[in-house]
Amino acid sequence: MELVDRDLQSIQEVRNLIRAAKEAQARLATFTQDQVDAICLAMAKAGSEHAARLAKAAQEETGFGRVDDKTIKNQFGSMGVWEAIKDLRTVGIISDDSVTGITEVGVPMGVIAGIIPSTNPTSTVFYKAIIAVKAGNAIVFSPHPSARQCILEAARVVAEAGEAAGLPKGAIGCITLPTLQATQELMAHKDTALILATGGGAMVHAAYSSGNPAIGVGPGNGPAFIERTADIPLAVKRILDSKTFDNGTICASEQSVVTEEVIRDQVIAEFKRQGAYFLSPAEKAKVEAILMRSSGTMNPAIVGRTPQYVAKLAGITVPDDARVLIGFETEVGPKVPFSKEKLCPVLAFYTEPDWEAACELSIKILLHEGAGHTMMIHSRDEAVIREFALKKPVSRLLVNTPGALGGVGATTNLLPAFTLGCGAVGGSSSSDNIGPLNLINIRRVARGARELDEIRAASGVGAAAGAPAAPAVGTISGGEVDQLVSLVLQRLLGEAA
Repeated sequence: MELVDRDLQSIQEVRNLIRAAKEAQARLATFTQDQVDAICLAMAKAGSEHAARLAKAAQEETGFGRVDDKTIKNQFGSMGVWEAIKDLRTVGIISDDSVTGITEVGVPMGVIAGIIPSTNPTSTVFYKAIIAVKAGNAIVFSPHPSARQCILEAARVVAEAGEAAGLPKGAIGCITLPTLQATQELMAHKDTALILATGGGAMVHAAYSSGNPAIGVGPGNGPAFIERTADIPLAVKRILDSKTFDNGTICASEQSVVTEEVIRDQVIAEFKRQGAYFLSPAEKAKVEAILMRSSGTMNPAIVGRTPQYVAKLAGITVPDDARVLIGFETEVGPKVPFSKEKLCPVLAFYTEPDWEAACELSIKILLHEGAGHTMMIHSRDEAVIREFALKKPVSRLLVNTPGALGGVGATTNLLPAFTLGCGAVGGSSSSDNIGPLNLINIRRVARGARELDEIRAASGVGAAAGAPAAPAVGTISGGEVDQLVSLVLQRLLGEAA
């Protein structure tokens, strides 16, 4: 029996998938907006119909999160995304301005490489498939190995629904043998037009290093500031709703709480009243020991787990009804685990003298990890909110709303998305909630609006340089032409010298 190496098999599979996707996309590029929209609607309905089943499959395969919350994410990633983008024009002429004389044409990019994480596997497949096809693109998914089966099934669901509505076969593909070599081949392939990378820092860095255009996102590490004018019970409720949603697997969820000394005791009492468990110094030290690996990266064993699971892993016991674990913290840095991203129901708790100091601490936390991503503020003081908006190195400042759900656009009017750009400060090519308009090129048809003579007359440049005044069109003499040509040549030769 001939043996074939798994990595070689996976590379060949990627090449086959890209070839099929390229052929399918060439046909898809001829479709009208109405045809594309009918396909996307069918895909969105299928995702919503299978939301509960695939949520259960994802939770069982990965061990992360909660089935009910994953069901909501699947519905949001399918019909929620579709409702937000259904009226966008992405195909053919997308705008035509008779005043400026500029017509814009949406041009698909081609084959998108969709990197899918294990934290939000099925919902991210729905979301990326819908925005890719809405933009006239094909997409090939690279599944996280620990969520392979549920990702494959989610891709199958939307592909079959799309094909039944007219999507060319092969426009949605998924690697069945996920290996590092397969993902590298997908990202670096000459026919990959764009990489849409959602995952860990190493994966995002690899996407940007592939040689192909990429949209990637950095880690989230958003602090939530509770300012003295906030509605404290509501602010605490929102933070707990967010941090416990799917056990904290959304990267926009809160990672630390920052408050002012004047309301510190009220905030702590409210967190306790609503089910938070504050760790003793000894308990905190034990939890610290299991939050990160020796490399300083997040321990995957804590991701999407319950507070009780995390506590047991750390060797401590917490109440069965504890909703989150909170540790008091004063420091920020690479050797301070509580100051980093923790995709589980664990929070750091900082206290500062006033909002100015809280502002500086928040910047320090974000620049340590999470720059460009998301921050939350709970306040009724618009002047303070404005100061935070002006100074924070984030792409989303969420005001009086849960971080996880606000960042992805569920409790805010941001574009619904599971890829949240971090901008240049976060090493990302975009600060947007990524949508179909990020996945098209725009061809601009620009009609002439003025003549060179008008520009010269308005600027006075010709007269100032001693050039002869431009005569009316049709009256220039042969001698004047020779003089003008001579003057132009002299200037060009002088610049070249």
